[in-house]
Amino acid sequence: MQQLNRMTVEEFKTTEKTPLIVVLDNVRSALNVGSVFRTSDAFRLEKIILGGITACPPNNEIRKTAIGAEQSMEWEYAKDTVAAVQDLKSQGYTIIAVEQADESVMIDELDLSGIQKAALVFGNEVKGVDDRIMDICDLCAEIPQFGTKHSLNVSVSAGIAIWEFFKKIRAKNAQ
Repeated sequence: MQQLNRMTVEEFKTTEKTPLIVVLDNVRSALNVGSVFRTSDAFRLEKIILGGITACPPNNEIRKTAIGAEQSMEWEYAKDTVAAVQDLKSQGYTIIAVEQADESVMIDELDLSGIQKAALVFGNEVKGVDDRIMDICDLCAEIPQFGTKHSLNVSVSAGIAIWEFFKKIRAKNAQ
């Protein structure tokens, strides 16, 4: 850790975070959850909300892919993800579903200029983001795809979306 100039878990917990929360709603695979923990740690996100049937630490599969990020990242469990998203919205978070939908905006074209803090919502690997959550989202961001497949793994989608938002937030804060 010292050679890589990485902070300790204790330092991570007290350092300033990127104003971004990840919400996982009914994600079936604990391996996907662990990957999201690891990516969220890499970009120093505020928190992860694990909703519905989404696995929570301690969990061996989460630990396998998170490789310790489940210790550094703040997280909470929400039995009712809709209520958790409504709570975030009442706290001033812009709620953004990452989903393929009729009115989605391609993620690379999304304008974050008026957004102070955001929550990215990722849904179930088969069913996507729950319609009840889609109804309360402020925006829907879609990841452009150019191949023969029409979807990406949820942890891959989270990695792409987190990176895209991190870049936009960093650029906005540099101005």
